[in-house]
Amino acid sequence: MEYGDLSDFLRKRREALQPEDVGMPRGRRRRTPGLRREEVAALASMSADYYSRLEGGRGPQPSVDMLGAIARALRLTTEERDHLFVLAGHGTPPRTTRACHVDPGMLRILDRLQDTPAMLLNRCGDTLAQTPAHVAFAGEQTNYEGFERSEAYRWFTDPASRTLYLEQEVATHSRMLVSMLRSVATADGPKSYAATLVKALQKLSPEFAELWDRHEVGVAHSRTKHFNHPVVGELELYCEVIDNRDQQQTLVVFTATPGSESAEKLQLLSVLGSQTLDPAR
Repeated sequence: MEYGDLSDFLRKRREALQPEDVGMPRGRRRRTPGLRREEVAALASMSADYYSRLEGGRGPQPSVDMLGAIARALRLTTEERDHLFVLAGHGTPPRTTRACHVDPGMLRILDRLQDTPAMLLNRCGDTLAQTPAHVAFAGEQTNYEGFERSEAYRWFTDPASRTLYLEQEVATHSRMLVSMLRSVATADGPKSYAATLVKALQKLSPEFAELWDRHEVGVAHSRTKHFNHPVVGELELYCEVIDNRDQQQTLVVFTATPGSESAEKLQLLSVLGSQTLDPAR
């Protein structure tokens, strides 16, 4: 682990970012060039003391998950992220790990959608990033481990993950998730992470196994979705899906018709922010 180079790299990347780049207010009394250490820590969901010690060259070797969170907070490119991993003594991450890295351009889009429910997914349905409005809408989805990181896994193994959806949406969403996993598992091969996830779900969920046997492909998201939020009640939202083919990631944005009751409820959620109760609870 190259403490000196790691410290210098983190500091230079932090100083190169402005609050506006990450959706933060600048404030009047800002003397620090770029972001403050505590702001990076907040973006990476870690303590300010931990990040300060790491940047100061005093902390222990960070884990792969910690490095990934820091890379997202600092809006690192894939090449910069690889460099960070090498400096921290983990070597260049394999392709499967880089698939969880969020492209800085996609993060900049999310930063400008703070009051709109939006999330970024990878090919297996793992939520890589959310706007505060999406956390208020659907709960925190980026803190899961293992197979539970995948929405498909939670959908077919945890009934609580479906409570946000009205009954009329459940069947179509189930078919879409199975179709998505089939496409990824077929493309990545029988020894891939996606294929392993499929095998686990076939054993755990009779519903998944039945849908898998249908061999459906290309089942698309429905554009208009209906939800029942525990705080604001029923919502009718338009679902826009934007694919980033280079990064193999998908941006999902939920909006409501201007002036509608659902639009007023979304505005309320944006005010409540991440303090809103997790719908899964």
